[in-house]
Formats: sequence, structure tokens, C-alpha cells
Amino acid sequence: MLALSSCLGHFSAAAQSKTKEQVQVTINLNAIDKDRVPVTVQAPKIKTSEIIYHLPKIVPGTYSEDDFGRFIDDFKAYNKKGAYLSVTQVDKNSWKISDATQLGSVSYLVNDTYDIEATHEIFSPVGSNIDAGKNILLNTHCFVGFFDNYKDINYKVTVQHPDTLWGATSMADTDASNTNDVFVTDRYAELVENPIMYSKPDYTTFKVNDMDILIAVYSPNGTHKAEEIAPAMQKMMTAQKNFLGKFNSTKKYSVLIYLSDMQVENDAHGFGALEHPTATTVVMPEMMGLDELNEQLKDVVSHEFFHIVTPLTIHSDEIQNFNYTAPKMSEHLWMYEGVTEYFANLFQVNQGLISEDDFCNRMAGKITNADGMDDTMPFTTMSVNVLTKPYKDQYLNVYEKGALIGMCLDIIIREKSNGTRGILDLMQKLSAEYGVHKAFNDNELFAKITALTYPEVGEFLTTYVSGSTPIPYDVYLAKMGVTKKVVKSPGNPFLKGQVPYINVDQVTKEIYVRTEVELNEFYTELGIKGGDVLKEVNMKPYNLDNIYELIQASQTWQNGDPISVKVSRDGKEQVISGKIKIPTEDKVGYEPTDASKEKLRTAWLKG
Repeated sequence: MLALSSCLGHFSAAAQSKTKEQVQVTINLNAIDKDRVPVTVQAPKIKTSEIIYHLPKIVPGTYSEDDFGRFIDDFKAYNKKGAYLSVTQVDKNSWKISDATQLGSVSYLVNDTYDIEATHEIFSPVGSNIDAGKNILLNTHCFVGFFDNYKDINYKVTVQHPDTLWGATSMADTDASNTNDVFVTDRYAELVENPIMYSKPDYTTFKVNDMDILIAVYSPNGTHKAEEIAPAMQKMMTAQKNFLGKFNSTKKYSVLIYLSDMQVENDAHGFGALEHPTATTVVMPEMMGLDELNEQLKDVVSHEFFHIVTPLTIHSDEIQNFNYTAPKMSEHLWMYEGVTEYFANLFQVNQGLISEDDFCNRMAGKITNADGMDDTMPFTTMSVNVLTKPYKDQYLNVYEKGALIGMCLDIIIREKSNGTRGILDLMQKLSAEYGVHKAFNDNELFAKITALTYPEVGEFLTTYVSGSTPIPYDVYLAKMGVTKKVVKSPGNPFLKGQVPYINVDQVTKEIYVRTEVELNEFYTELGIKGGDVLKEVNMKPYNLDNIYELIQASQTWQNGDPISVKVSRDGKEQVISGKIKIPTEDKVGYEPTDASKEKLRTAWLKG
């Protein structure tokens, strides 16, 4: 899951009148017990007889109701003299406090989500890790809540921590000590958008134009270091800034990278990222090689960084005034996630990080993936109802068809402007029309986009985005002189699409070759047969516990590389040696064929 984030918005007049009030939070990382962190919240002056304290049901950047209150234990409320006040839990995320005019503070314990991922579906970059003395991934929405009607006042958060742990964040620490960090935000929404990762310091910084970039890494076994990851990140983010041109962005941006130890049973398994206005939280498997990790980070982090365009700058009322307890979704995920994903691919060909063929193949892959989804479900309908079935089942299409919508809009604008303008120009104009502090109404966006571009753009949006007609991608690609072809694409020795060639005996944990599928060239060339148990590959033992490592290793194999495989066949072990034959698959691809469109195509991909 790549993620959506709300922008911070502007204060209401009522909120401005409360700027002297403050919610004071203390998070004690020195007192972790049974993977639970104590949190104390000093309340502002409450003027009502009852008050409700909430943890979020949902947070910006996610499209699932995660109910973070589920991970709260031992919730208590105290008056100003320290005596208990009556508390009633209203729902999973809310606690009603009686005699609230006397409220002094609340306290509770926070459980993490990583070591119990089998019990919930919270995407790892959205959750929390609590590993005392080693790592605390402190997504603030997991630890801190809000009182009804007090979200828009000042928050002061104090984090007490061992001097061996350092907190990586885009927030400014106003406390100079090595064991106490103090962060102040103007309101709750700003706090939620600022994650902190505490661990042994492993970070590096660099500048991209006038932006300070922080790369912080937690690698439990020391496999990867920030200084090794930083050069590829700097190259990528420099290219992004060059691509974006005059788009303004934050002065500091942090990338917090948590690498999951796949050798242990209870660690994060949801790989991807969650973006914020000034940060991205990333979760990836530690076992990846550096080159593969950098490739994954290039795609994932670039997507998150491009969210500074939308929705962090361009967004609807639903995002400007995000409701953490009763969320209302916007119609325009095609723009927030789809255009963002399109930019994450377009900038790479634009800046020479990938070839035109690579770009075309990526778009071909998205067409194939989108064809596997419900292509007649109106995208705006899916978007506004994305929290409920059957619409939530189509969410992943925002990264497939959503990106293709962005591509088609770009093509239309390029064609109509004779190559001088594209979708980036449109987003710059929308940014000028709206911007960080001004939201649009959902139902006005299509008309505004049409006014800023061409009638054909409005017709496309009505027919293919809010309508149920499937997009004829070939027609739009042909406008740029690009046509369909069948290409031979490298496959994986162990998987064909979603179908595996291997399976695991859950009792013995042994990996064996399936007998009921036709084996590919990798097996037939080596003489490996169905039913063979794979004991070792290149002298490294494999079983259920590290099968993911085997799959990852195979991604780096090349045709003709030597390989040895120890198998058990009919109870007898033998070593099979030979050369790797990478299987190929016929896939639909696209290639430039119309030389008369070369100038227009160059403007599209390089302009």
C-alpha cells in the first residue's frame, strides 16, 4: 500500500482563540514493560461535565479503518489532585470521562502492532514497533489521541528515552539533553503527520537544492547502513526536484527506514511506505541485497515524495478537515494516488533514470494489472466508498488504473497543446488555484480541470473516471506513436504470476517441487523433478523459515550462472549441478512505431 496524507490546513477562528491552551503529552520509553509504553496526557481546561478522549479510527494516508484504540490498555483519568475519575469506554477508540471540569490528566499503556500482525490487518508503515532498548517506531497516531473539540490547540510532546537511542524525525527537538526530547506542534493534525523512529543512531543528511534530507535506518542485524543507501536516494530526490521545477516543498524531509528481520517470527511483513508532508515511513525486508533495496526504495519513496503535489498541496475538503473518528472519503483517489504513481514513473524516464522501453513496459504492466480489476466500476464511486465492500476490494487499482488515468490525461494535454504542456502543468495551475490552505469541493474539480485545459479532458473524466466505460489505452498511446507488441519477459524460477512451482510441508518445513504443475526451463534444464525436496541452493540450506530469502535471491540470478541444488528424491539426497536457465513469459508490451509522432512523444516523456 502506498499512502495518502492530509495537508495541515489552516486554523479556524475558534482555534486561533485557543492558541494559549496546550495538551501536554509524556511518552516514557524508559518504562517499557511487556512491550507496552506508558503515556500520560495533561488535559487543557475542560468546561463541560463530560469529555471524550479518542485514538484515531483512521489516519490520513490510509484507506482502512484500523481502530488504533484496540492497542490501548489500562486507560485511567485523574482529577487535578490525582484522584481517579469515572471512565466509560464508549467504543474501540473512545473513552468518556465524567466530572470533566476537574480533569487533570489521563494515562494508558500502548501496545505495538508489529509483533502481533497475525491478529490484525494494519499496514506495517502505519503501525508501531516497541522493542525496548533497540527500536521504537513511533507513529504518533498510535500513541497520542485527542479530546473532543480540542484537536486544534497546541500539542507539546515530551519523549523520555535511553541515551543510547536517538529519535529521527522532521520535528525540531527543543530540549538539549540526550534523554529527553520535546516537540511542539500547532495542532493534533500536525503531530499525526510527524513520525519518530528511535534506535541506535544510523543516519545521514544531505541537501537537495534548498531542502535538507535526513535518511535514518534501523537494520536489526546491521545488514544495511544509511550511508550506503543515501547516494541512490540523493540521486533520485535530486531528479524529483528537477522534474517538479517550481513546485514549492518543505525545507526538511525525513525518510525513516525500518528493515524487518524475516528470520524472527514476530516482525513487520507489510512492505511499503506511508507519506507525510515532511516525512516518509518505510518498511522493507532486511534480507534484500543493497541493489535490490535501492531499486525498491526508488519506486516507493519517490511515490511518497510526489505526494507533496497532491494531496498535500491540492486536496478536497475531506482531506483538509480530516475526521479521525468518522471518516468521509474524497472522490478523487485517481488524482491523489493515481497521478502520484504516474509521476513516480514519469520522472524516472524524464530524468534518464530508466529508458523509454522501461517506462512503456511499466505502463504495460499496469494495463495488465488493471484489466484484472473491475474495469467498469466508476473510479469516483469506488473512491468515495473505499472503506466498504465491494469498493475496498478495488483499492489497489488506484496504483494501476489510477496511474493510467494520469497517463491518458497527460497524453491528451500534450496532443492538444502540440507538446508544450502536460499534466504537470495542470497540477501547477491547480496548485496556484487552491494550494496548501485552500481546499476544493469534490464536485467542482472536473469543471475546474476542464477550464484549465481542454474540453477533451473534461470528456475523458466524465466518460472514464466518473463513468463506467473501460479506457481504450491503445487509442491514447497511439496518439504518441506507441503501439502494442508481445514481448518475451524474464520470469521467476519459483513463480509464474500468482502460481508457485514450489510448496512447503507445514509439518517438516521442507520446500518441495510441486507435482501437479508443468515445470519451467529452470527445472527441466537441471533435471529437477516434481516431488523433489529442495534442501540447499548454492550450499545454503532453505526451508519454510527462510523461503523468502530463496525467492529474493532468485531475482538476482542470470542466465548461465552456475548453480548447485541439493535435493532429496525418494528419500535419497543428491547434489545437482548445472547452469541457470531463467524462464521467459509472453507479456503484452508497447513500443514506439510511428516516427511521425517522435517530436510529440519526446515532449511527453522528456519535456
